[in-house]
Amino acid sequence: MAVWKSIGALAAFGAATANAAALRPQARSYPTLVESAELRESIDIDALVAKAEIFQSFAYRSEGKNRLVASQGHQDTVNYIHDQIAAFPDYYTVEKQPWELLVGAGANVTANNRTIEGFATTLAPAGDVSGPLVAIPNLACNASDFDGIDLTGSIALVHRGVCESGIKNRLAAAKGALGVVIYNNGEGNLKGYSLSLFEDPATPYIPNAGITQGEGEGLVALLSIGQKIHVNVKTDAELKTTYNVNAQTKGGDQDNVIHISGHSDSVAAGPGINDNGSGSISLLEIAIQLTNYTVNNAVRISWWAGEEEGLLGATYYVRQLNQPEKAKIRLLLDFDMMASPNYAFQIYDGDGSAYNMTGPPGSAEAEAEFTNFFANIAHVNHTEIEFDGRSDYGPFLEAGIAAGGIACGAEGIKTEEEEAMFGGAAGVPYDVNYHEDGDTVNNLNHEAWVMMTRAIAHSTATYARSFEGLPPRNSSAAQKRSMKYKDMREGLRKSKRFLRWV
Repeated sequence: MAVWKSIGALAAFGAATANAAALRPQARSYPTLVESAELRESIDIDALVAKAEIFQSFAYRSEGKNRLVASQGHQDTVNYIHDQIAAFPDYYTVEKQPWELLVGAGANVTANNRTIEGFATTLAPAGDVSGPLVAIPNLACNASDFDGIDLTGSIALVHRGVCESGIKNRLAAAKGALGVVIYNNGEGNLKGYSLSLFEDPATPYIPNAGITQGEGEGLVALLSIGQKIHVNVKTDAELKTTYNVNAQTKGGDQDNVIHISGHSDSVAAGPGINDNGSGSISLLEIAIQLTNYTVNNAVRISWWAGEEEGLLGATYYVRQLNQPEKAKIRLLLDFDMMASPNYAFQIYDGDGSAYNMTGPPGSAEAEAEFTNFFANIAHVNHTEIEFDGRSDYGPFLEAGIAAGGIACGAEGIKTEEEEAMFGGAAGVPYDVNYHEDGDTVNNLNHEAWVMMTRAIAHSTATYARSFEGLPPRNSSAAQKRSMKYKDMREGLRKSKRFLRWV
C-alpha cells in the first residue's frame, strides 16, 4: 500500500490526536464466555492495517520519522493505545506506567584534534572528558579483558557486541577510565544506541559515545603501531519520562492472570511498523474484540517502552512486582514482529527440545498450545526458535515466570527447508527491512499477520477460560529456575551470537 494511501486513510479518520474520540471503538456488553473460535474469527486485516497506518503517521510526524522511545512518535503511540483501551472503562482498568531514562542528546569525539562523528548513548550521563586513548582487547565483557591495563585518567576504546554495552562501561569505570568510546561491529552508524542496562547506583556509568566500525578500527591500528592518541569525549543527555501501557480486565479471577505483551517503540532508523507495530496492533485489536466476552481468568495486556534499548520497559515493570504479584501471573506471552514479509511461523522453544534451553514450568505447555493451534486448528506448518530472552519475555524468565510466544522472524536467513514449509525466498532475511527505514505499512505480509494475530487470539481465549494443563505455582522452584536461566543466557551471550540490542 503506497504512502499516499496511508495519508488518505488517516485523513478519512481525521487526525488521530485531534479527533481521538472518533477513533475510539464503542463499548459493548456481551455475557458470553470467550471462545477461541469466535475471538479468532473477529480478527480482520482491514482493522489491523488501519491501525498500522495511524502508527506510521505518528512516526512520520516525528523528528527522525520514527517511534523511538521518548520521541514524539512514541508518545503519540502510547497515548493512542491508552485511549483505545480507555474507551472501555467498564471492562478494563488501564494505566500509563511512567519510568525515566537518560536519552543521549549529542556526542562530539575528537582524536588528536581530528573530529570523528560521534553518536550519543541512551542511559549514559552527560560529560566532557579527555585523556589518552587505550584499546581494550577482546570484547571487554569480562574483568579479565582488562587485566594488566591501567585506565586511570584514560578513555577506553572497546568493540561493540556479545554483552550489553553497559557491562563494558562499568568495567572500564572500575579500572579508572574517565570515558568510553565504543566502535560498531558492523556497517552503519550508532544512531539510537543504548547501554542496554539500567545503571547500578553502586557502579555509576561514565560518559560514553559511539563511533563507526571504520573509525574504530582505524584508531586500533594506530594504537597498535605505538601512536599516542589524545581523545576528547563530550556528551549531552536529557532525562525523559516514557511509559508502559498496562491494561487488565475487571472481570475474571484477579489472582490468576494470563499476561500478553509486546513493545510499542521502534528503532531510530524508521517507523517500525513490523518491529513492533505489528505485535502492538495485534494486541490492541484483540483487546478491543475481547470486550464482547466474559473471562474466567483476568487478562492483562502490556505494551512495553524501550525494548529496542535493552528490554528496559519490561525490566522496569518486573522490578516493581513483589513475589505475590509475580505469582499471580500464571503465564506471560510476548509477541514481537507478527508480519515479516519473508515470514516463518516460529514458536519459542519453551520445552528445550530444539535448543536445550527450557523456561519455567508452564513454558513448555505454552509452546504445546501454539503447536496445537498451527498444526490442528490452522493446519499450517510451524518451526521453533531459541528461547533466549531476546525480547521482552526475558525479564519474566529471569523472575521465574512461565513464558512463551511466537514470531515471524527478524534478520535471520530463511532456509531452503523453511522455503518449502512457508513459501517466500531461501537465503533472504525473514524481514529485509529489519531495523531499517523500509519497515513500513507497505512491507507487511498480511497473510502472516492475520494468522499470527489469530494464534494470539487463540492462546488468549484458551487461558482466559482456564489454566487447566499448566503446572501449579512453586515460587521456590521458580527462583532456582530463574538463576539457572541467567547462567544459561550468559553462556549464550559469550558463545553463540550477538544480541540485537548490544
